[in-house]
Amino acid sequence: MRATGRRRVQNRARRAWRLAAQRLRTSPSALGAFFRRMRRKLGPAQAPTATAHQRANILSPMRQEPTPSRARSAKDYRPKEPARQLPP
Repeated sequence: MRATGRRRVQNRARRAWRLAAQRLRTSPSALGAFFRRMRRKLGPAQAPTATAHQRANILSPMRQEPTPSRARSAKDYRPKEPARQLPP
């Protein structure tokens, strides 16, 4: 008898993006600040996925068209944070 359905496999690229995102937890970069904000907002399970998605959206166009990018720090990211929060 043959099993039906598709074979479930681990996506190695997904695992690599998530692992790289988890390393940003203590980073002083803008992506590190994004990860910490997502961890507070979504929880520890979804934060690496959201950060991996953000990082992929930044790096994928750079891979296709090599253009210089501007490195952003957490200080550049923080001034926008209060605007994202709801008023009391």
